[in-house]
Amino acid sequence: MTESAPARILLVFGTRPEAIKLFPLVHALKADPRFECVVCVSAQHRQMLDQVLEIAGIVPDHDLDVMQPDQTLDALTANLLTGLGKVMDAVKPDRVIVQGDTATAMAGALAAYYRKLPVDHVEAGLRSGNIHHPWPEEVNRKIIGAMASLHFAPTDTAQAALLRENVDPARVHVTGNTVIDALHWVVAEIERQPELAAGLADLEARFAGKRIIGVTSHRRENFGEGMEQIARAIREIAARPDVAVIFPVHLNPNVRKVMNERLSGLDNVALIEPLDYPHFARLISIAEIMLTDSGGVQEEAPALGKPVLVMRETTERPEGVAAGTARLVGTTASKIVTELSTLLDDNMAYESMARAHNPFGDGQSSRRIVELLASEIG
Repeated sequence: MTESAPARILLVFGTRPEAIKLFPLVHALKADPRFECVVCVSAQHRQMLDQVLEIAGIVPDHDLDVMQPDQTLDALTANLLTGLGKVMDAVKPDRVIVQGDTATAMAGALAAYYRKLPVDHVEAGLRSGNIHHPWPEEVNRKIIGAMASLHFAPTDTAQAALLRENVDPARVHVTGNTVIDALHWVVAEIERQPELAAGLADLEARFAGKRIIGVTSHRRENFGEGMEQIARAIREIAARPDVAVIFPVHLNPNVRKVMNERLSGLDNVALIEPLDYPHFARLISIAEIMLTDSGGVQEEAPALGKPVLVMRETTERPEGVAAGTARLVGTTASKIVTELSTLLDDNMAYESMARAHNPFGDGQSSRRIVELLASEIG
């Protein structure tokens, strides 16, 4: 790279959450003449990924389209590693950026390491302390952390986790989480173009006057009995006349089969197709409570003042629990119902969560990352 040439940055991602959290950084890099931004998607999620790309106005430079029916994690990882390696050999980037905890991120980091390319990790340092919860995401993050050049930690807690693992403190930077950048961007877009999120209008009319609970669930460790318990809890809480549940059901058949069998036909439950990002932001806006096993929702919902009940035994985002914006409720139906009922019936308990400070960012994370990259490149 000559002194005047822009640094070529390859961003690698493949799932809807990664796309949401990286599109603000893509925008920021493309707007900065110091960088040449190249985007490679694996399409680890296909339909849901494409929705985000379209809304964000991003056309990938490379698309691996790796997903196959019933693909095992080892087969997926092998396909990702070889596919991403070929892209890196063709692109010859100066640096590679990955985000979060997916197989795509882990394989992208490993492919970069094999080529002695610096790999930078957005949303670095999240740890639950249990390699099986979330599975396999906890280990994916630890693998990336062992190879990363720059660690963009979203919070002080994430930074501390990396320092405990003996990461060089000079390589760790607290930036906030780019998901808050994305949420602010999409909320502003909806204000300019209300039609972007008009698809929930019929449900909003149907459930007018009811207290809406938004639900997402897709974690592998909850497949089987966990999903059965979640469905049982939703069925019980939806029996309340003052409550309605809106549940965009993940495309994974391990989720769909259970939820369709247990919840179809209930008056107060809307099982709907996965939402694009503007509609999901709208769901958080109209919901009173978010019930989820997702990681990203733990960050997004507090930015809009909505309490989050997390259907997991552990979380790699303990900041939300510590701040009071989120609460771990596990996957036992009775516990989920009890915690939901408390928030629905105890106004003080609800307000203490709704008004808690969101620890995950201020909407300026991408700008900070770009400047840190510029400093690193010199």
